[in-house]
Amino acid sequence: MRFLLFYIFCLMAPYGYSQLPGPSGPKGDKGERGYPGLPGRPGQKGEPGLTEYSGPAGPPGRPGPRGAPGHCVETCEPDSFRPDIEAIAIRMSKYELAINYDFVRKVGQKFFLSNKERDTFSRAVEFCSQQGLELALPQNEEENNILTQVFGDVYKNAWINVNNKKSEGNFEVDIKKQPLTFTKWAEGQPDKSIQDTGCTMLSENGVWLVTRECFLNAFIICQI
Repeated sequence: MRFLLFYIFCLMAPYGYSQLPGPSGPKGDKGERGYPGLPGRPGQKGEPGLTEYSGPAGPPGRPGPRGAPGHCVETCEPDSFRPDIEAIAIRMSKYELAINYDFVRKVGQKFFLSNKERDTFSRAVEFCSQQGLELALPQNEEENNILTQVFGDVYKNAWINVNNKKSEGNFEVDIKKQPLTFTKWAEGQPDKSIQDTGCTMLSENGVWLVTRECFLNAFIICQI
């Protein structure tokens, strides 16, 4: 039996079935790159990290000190000036209104406005009031002269805002019953013979006249 096994071993030896491994062969060429694999599953979200700067928000701080007063705008008292949006809006609307008139004259901070229309004294007061304005009343010589520029070639009178009831002020207050600070009465005016209602108009030469005939058509001039 041993002889038989030895005989088989000897027959198989030439075919490479040696009991000991042979030497390593040369390294083969690098193979082609394979296809990328499928992405893995996403991992679980980690806990937020803590730093030396993290932490809950603190309470609000104390209010800062009050700032210094702002600069004065136009003519005002710096310590008492306060923005008044409503007053500014009203002023702007009046400036826009002035664009719509045929006659516009600016004297100081005042505007005189007219469509160069003529009507009665009561209608003149009503018209200006409906526009949010007042019937014109000059406060100085310059304003008085400016009003005469509305006159045409024929008509030379304009109503002015003087009280039309002598018994309430002898024609020396305006319609709001405020004392007149400037007057330019013609000689013999105001007419002492007018004991009841009389209306005042500015004449061609810039003097004031009182007339009983408040129904006359004179120029309507309003003021801002």
